[in-house]
Amino acid sequence: MMEANVNGTNQPAKVEIAGEEVIVVSNIPQIEVSEKAREVKPEAGVKLDVRHVNFYYGSKQALSNVTLPIRERQVTALIGPSGCGKTTFLRTLNRMNDLIPGTRIEGEAIMDGDNIYGTGIDVIRLRQRVGMVFQRPNPFPSSIFDNVAYGLRVQRKSGHSITETVEESLRRAVLWDEVKDRLKAPAQGLSGGQQQRLCIARALAVKPEVLLMDEPCSALDPIATLKIEELITQLSENYTIVIVTHNMQEAARVSQFTGFFLSGKLVEYGPTVDIFKHSKVKETEDYISGRFG
Repeated sequence: MMEANVNGTNQPAKVEIAGEEVIVVSNIPQIEVSEKAREVKPEAGVKLDVRHVNFYYGSKQALSNVTLPIRERQVTALIGPSGCGKTTFLRTLNRMNDLIPGTRIEGEAIMDGDNIYGTGIDVIRLRQRVGMVFQRPNPFPSSIFDNVAYGLRVQRKSGHSITETVEESLRRAVLWDEVKDRLKAPAQGLSGGQQQRLCIARALAVKPEVLLMDEPCSALDPIATLKIEELITQLSENYTIVIVTHNMQEAARVSQFTGFFLSGKLVEYGPTVDIFKHSKVKETEDYISGRFG
């Protein structure tokens, strides 16, 4: 009987199909965890302390009792199969789900002593503090400069301050050298990877403390993906980052912590190296090894 390679060991892969247990024959390479992913900072505090969160779309429960400490200035990756709740969870962290009629949430997420789900929270201010980058680049139909300046104008910043912050944000997003001579050009004229970095610059311009990224590389080619991953690593020196990804290798390259979601539940959470090399839950091991997902 052939065996599958799981976390460096050979084990048979068994699944149930039509009520019968069968053995899946596969040869799955071990996922390597990068040196950067191993750089867990023991002194890192908890930036967002999520406790016992339940979330509902109408009568349908999408998240069940999720408790997850998000470490400051570290990258936390959320992995799991499609429909498992990881993007829904990500959107709870800046209350984007509030925009969907009929939704409700239970539990709490503590940020600097305040429950961000509380009724007295200024949601607009929260979304400035907890920025978001979506799966597909979504630049506004305006110039490169105006895209980055948009949030600053909403904040009624002055012209000189806006100009300085736009340059600073484009530099942080490693895009300045590519666009500095065409800031008035339409943003849609940029490549897909450049557009995604522009959206990151737009999020950075309003000085967030946390950056949420929903599969930021899924629509990009390998070269653009590498640039975004390098950028995530650089940004984690100054920002707390939470990323949703279907790419196991990506999670193992950029994140220091990983949470595995399945059927709306957080099945396992811990340092990325532990999740990928020494997972304690069979479902986690099965998913990472490619037995399902």
